[in-house]
Formats: sequence, C-alpha cells, structure tokens
Amino acid sequence: MSSWQRLFTEHPASVNETYFQHFANSARFGMSMIGGGLVCLVHALLPGVFCTKASDTICDLHERVVVNRRQLAEKSIGAGQPRAA
Repeated sequence: MSSWQRLFTEHPASVNETYFQHFANSARFGMSMIGGGLVCLVHALLPGVFCTKASDTICDLHERVVVNRRQLAEKSIGAGQPRAA
C-alpha cells in the first residue's frame, strides 16, 4: 500500500471506521466545535444567554470521542482474550 493510500485509510481503520465514516464523523465533530465556539462568543457578549450550552457541547464531544473510543478498545481487547471456562 502506498503512503498516499495509508494517509487516507490507516487512521480511520485504527478507530474502526472507513474513510467515509471517518470523514462524516469528523465533519460533524468539527461543526459541533465551531458551533460551541460561536455560542461561547455570544455568551461572552451576553452572559445571560447560553449559560450551559458551551459546556454541554464539550461534554457531548468528550462522550463521543473519549468514552466511545475506550469502550471500543475494551471490546477489541476482550474479543482477543480466551473466555474463562
């Protein structure tokens, strides 16, 4: 496999996604980050609005990436272990 092919496939495969799945998930993640940033800017100007929206967005993104990735890793580790009799 050429280095160009690896550029598009190696990382998505490491998180158990195809290129297109990774593209869609990363694009949604990025849009959520942009939205959260805009909400923070509005909150900076008007402290009485969007009081928890930015932190809610951060928690959601953390859940989607860190927690889900840990669960996937635990499943793949468990799948490779022999079952106790």
